[in-house]
Amino acid sequence: MYLNNLRIVLVHPTHPGNIGGAARAMKNMGLTNLHLVAPSRFPDPEASARAAGAEDVLAAACMHPSLDQALESCSLVIGTSARARSISWPSLDPRTCAEKLAAHGTSSALLFGRERMGLTNAELDRCHYVVSIPTNPDFPSLNLAGAVQIMVYEIFLATAKAVFAGKATALAGQPLANHEDLQKFYQHLEQVLIQIAFLDPANPRKLMRRLIRLFNRAELDQNELNILRGILTAVQQHPTK
Repeated sequence: MYLNNLRIVLVHPTHPGNIGGAARAMKNMGLTNLHLVAPSRFPDPEASARAAGAEDVLAAACMHPSLDQALESCSLVIGTSARARSISWPSLDPRTCAEKLAAHGTSSALLFGRERMGLTNAELDRCHYVVSIPTNPDFPSLNLAGAVQIMVYEIFLATAKAVFAGKATALAGQPLANHEDLQKFYQHLEQVLIQIAFLDPANPRKLMRRLIRLFNRAELDQNELNILRGILTAVQQHPTK
């Protein structure tokens, strides 16, 4: 009933106590795959104290200098966010998010941002979806470890439901494109759009962010991504006159 293919990723966490609290919450709900992106203080005695029995999750945590490295091989990435964005991203509620992660057959990641400001726009560009946890509008601030606890509880319930219903099966057909290949595609797309003068790098007008949102929403499989890369290469080889 455990989701070994799901990574819980804490991006630039500041307080080691929150790392320990997140590890404890994960172990409570059967998750052990913790990834940390450039934490301010870790390892740290406060993290171990807050883990309270989940020190093994801390000891096995994977450390990364960048988010892209933490997302290597992931084909589904969901970011948590409470802030409104100038360009809205495909959004999920916690239960729907958990069901999507529980049903996903290959590597996936659930991201949690900094305690003070959450995930940046550039980090959300790596996400297929954004999930927001409903809170009291008069006091919406949610502790990082508390947010992890809510989400991993929903994932635990969704995973149990999928297993007992006989629905926990791997995705059929072509595998979804992974994070690294998607980032290469976006870089390739931007190069071609500049080459054909559709994108002005001096005045981008958020064009790439909107296109990234479009393709993330489509959840491209590997074959579809290869077709798109082939089209871009053909454009580069046969530029319009």
